[in-house]
Amino acid sequence: MKLLLLDVDGVLTDGRIIYTSSGDELKFFDVRDGHGIKLLQRAGVKVGIITGRSSDLVARRASELGIEVVYQGQFNKVEALEEILADTGLSPEDVGYVGDDVVDLPVMRRVGFAASVADAHDLVKEAAHYVSPLPGGRGAVRDIVEFILRASGKWETVMSRYLS
Repeated sequence: MKLLLLDVDGVLTDGRIIYTSSGDELKFFDVRDGHGIKLLQRAGVKVGIITGRSSDLVARRASELGIEVVYQGQFNKVEALEEILADTGLSPEDVGYVGDDVVDLPVMRRVGFAASVADAHDLVKEAAHYVSPLPGGRGAVRDIVEFILRASGKWETVMSRYLS
């Protein structure tokens, strides 16, 4: 895998959107997921985002994590995937995707590796090659990253800086 694409609401967050009385939007991101993304990047795998909603918070989190491929406001996620493939020269088999709801199914069925979170819609879990035992926004992305690193034989190399 050369690129892992992530949905946001329900994958990087628990899916809740909180509005304050002043109209600000709040989202909760798990630091374990963020560290997992950094581990994957250290293993040479790029990470990107395709999300149906648009949020300054997502742009900020992506920037903090060094995620350069960010597609927000994507009602047709396959179109975003096709643009990413054209821009990067990657084939669908080189790409993984993590989703949680039925809007993610078309992309999940097109890429080489599809994963979902524990609290994903049943159809999404059925389409996934791997289902994390953790819910979205609560370490599921980290779990999926560890699965990818172990399956690709990169786990020991990435972890060597922590275990030596």
